[in-house]
Amino acid sequence: MATNGTTSSSGWSPSSWRTKPIKQPVAYEDQAAVDRSTGKLRRLPPIVTPKEIWKLRRALSEVAQGKAFLLQGGDCAELFDYCNDQAIDTKVKLLLQMSLVLIWGGNKPVVRIARMAGQYAKPRSSPMETVDGKQMPSFRGDILNGYPSDQRDIDPDRLVQAYFHSAATLNYLRAQLASGIADLNNPLEWDLGHVGDPELQQKYARIVESISESLRFMRTVGADTAGQLETVDLFTSHEGLLLEYEEALTRKLKHPSNRNVAPRPKPAPKVSSLTGGALVDPSIVEEAEVTGYYNTSTHFLWVGDRTRQPDHAHIEYFRGIENPIGIKVGPTTSTADLAQLLDIVNPRKEIGKVTLITRYGEGKVDELLPQHIKAVRKTGHTVVWQCDPMHGNTRSTTSGIKTRSFASIFSELASALRIHKECGSFLGGVHLELTGDAVTECTGGSEGLQDEDLGARYETFCDPRLNEKQALELAFLVAGSQRGEEP
Repeated sequence: MATNGTTSSSGWSPSSWRTKPIKQPVAYEDQAAVDRSTGKLRRLPPIVTPKEIWKLRRALSEVAQGKAFLLQGGDCAELFDYCNDQAIDTKVKLLLQMSLVLIWGGNKPVVRIARMAGQYAKPRSSPMETVDGKQMPSFRGDILNGYPSDQRDIDPDRLVQAYFHSAATLNYLRAQLASGIADLNNPLEWDLGHVGDPELQQKYARIVESISESLRFMRTVGADTAGQLETVDLFTSHEGLLLEYEEALTRKLKHPSNRNVAPRPKPAPKVSSLTGGALVDPSIVEEAEVTGYYNTSTHFLWVGDRTRQPDHAHIEYFRGIENPIGIKVGPTTSTADLAQLLDIVNPRKEIGKVTLITRYGEGKVDELLPQHIKAVRKTGHTVVWQCDPMHGNTRSTTSGIKTRSFASIFSELASALRIHKECGSFLGGVHLELTGDAVTECTGGSEGLQDEDLGARYETFCDPRLNEKQALELAFLVAGSQRGEEP
């Protein structure tokens, strides 16, 4: 279970990121308290297993080859308070419904990843912010400090609290999936009463009826003899921002039986003084590749737009772990940096290892996405292309409330689908900030939310999220686009 040993081939270790410059650093006042917390984390058991991680990697390989579609969604900033049955259940049910709509639209399996059970850290543009006219440290996520003004000091004990909230969330999630929360034999709640346009409501109702009819047919003909309709796979993810936490939960573990990766190129025979100068097969003297470093805090991690510099700490950490990883790609990502990043984090060019999460904004996607598709194609890497239509479309109202327009979100997503098709590529997935609650944080959608409606239930502690009706409607629109329908 060593966490600080250096790998023999690349000089990498879970702590080698400490030798690099870092963005979004954390200034802890009490290093002894940090050491106690990370020491505790190193002694705690893994939250996820290598077998689960490789199950996701194999599924993402299918996505990268156009054989499946990736749906990833959840809260912008997960709070410890969201570790309760109602909050977890509503998000799981929403992701399930969205995935069924996307299966109908794309006629292919959907891989589901939740931004859940660990999305407790958030990058911030400034270490200080003004709240009610008072300057205070920025809220950086529950893993570092609290949102109330009297909890803004960085608290190392929150590192351990994050572990236990993540473990409790995933434990309940696994129990619910095993108990039938995703059992498709049970009727789903498809409330379409919010859709004000009668023609649009009728269209969505036809899709729901088509999905329901397909499920009834499968049950009737006995297609579920192996219980495939009783549960689904749902993986967890978070941004790998706080490297002290990620390092402490990175373990050198035996590779599972479902691991599927091309072997390392066999080095040339070496001359050894121990054999009188005779050539020795290095496989005899080198340790067999039976173990690897796994981040056991989650199944999937991504590196953000602010921390993806090729020569900095976060990329140094990400290049050494076996988990599938995501890289945010935006307007500031040069084609040269993109090619370099892929070679650093995936030198073997393993299919499904890397997901590129594009977030340009509706006004920039047409210019930038084709350039990045062309640049990646030249490298020989096969990646998962995933569209994040949220972050590039954030705006502020006249009263200073941060929001996003549903129309802009769908516009970027529809453009990404079209551009990939025009470039001979394909969009492999979507990455959304959403909640299963009836919040009012994003404008538009069939509910017709306007700027003046945002105050009704504006509950986010960071960025605005799609509510459950807007998220499901977006899935309907994407499914229609996948079938070639005009939105």
